[in-house]
Amino acid sequence: MTRALSPLRAVQHEGGAHPITARTGTTALTPLQLEERNTIYRSDQQRLEVDAFRELRTQLLAATKENFITLVVPVSLGSGGSFVARNLAAAMAFDETKNAVLVDCDVRHPSQDRSMRIQAAGSGLIDYLEQREADTGNLLYDTGVARLRLLPTGTSRETGAEHFSSSRMRLLLDTLRASDPNTYLFLDGPPVRGAPDARILADLADVVVLVAGYGRDTPAAIAEAAANFDKSKFAGVVFNEGV
Repeated sequence: MTRALSPLRAVQHEGGAHPITARTGTTALTPLQLEERNTIYRSDQQRLEVDAFRELRTQLLAATKENFITLVVPVSLGSGGSFVARNLAAAMAFDETKNAVLVDCDVRHPSQDRSMRIQAAGSGLIDYLEQREADTGNLLYDTGVARLRLLPTGTSRETGAEHFSSSRMRLLLDTLRASDPNTYLFLDGPPVRGAPDARILADLADVVVLVAGYGRDTPAAIAEAAANFDKSKFAGVVFNEGV
C-alpha cells in the first residue's frame, strides 16, 4: 500500500501534569472530559480535526481487507505521534461495529495512561512481556470512550527492542486481534530517530503511519524516517501541528 494519506494538521496539547483517576467500569466521558484528554468525539457539529481523523481511518480501511495492526510512529520526539495514535484509534471506535485497542509501545516515554487519566496500577505491556503478568485480560483498561481500550506500557524501560522482537510480543498481538474479527490494534510507537524500536515494531504491523511535526521535522528528516519501513506497509505521512 503506497498511497499517501491526506496531511493532518491537528492541534495537539501533549504533555503537562494532569490528575490521574482510576477508571473501573464503562462510564462514558463527556465532551469536556474528552477535550481535556485531547481526544476527539462524535458531534452533530462539523469539526475539521474530527473529519481529518475520520478520513484517515477511511483510507486505511479502504486499503486493507481484514482487521489490521497499525503502527503510528513520530519522526522525532515531540512530533505528536501519541496524539495521532490515540485519536486514530478513537475514530475507528466511532463505528459501532468495530473495536479498537490502543497499545502504548513507547517504553521510554509512555504517555497514553497519563493523557487518558487512567491509573494503570503497575500492570501493562512490559509487565506482560517480562512474564510478570500472565493474563492478557488484566492488561486492558477502559478509556471512557465506547469500544476503545488501552493497553498501557506499565513498567517503563530504557529500551524495548528485545521485548518487541520476542515471540511473546507477537503472541500478545495475535491474541488481541484474534479475540474479535472486528478488533483493530493501534501501536503507539517511539520516535524513528534515535532507536531501533520503531523498525522492530513495524515487522509486527500491517500498516505504518509516520507522524511529522508540521514546521518541526525537515523534509530530509521525514524522508530518512520513511526509508526505514517496507513500502508495502507504509501508508503515508500525517502532518501534526503542535502548539
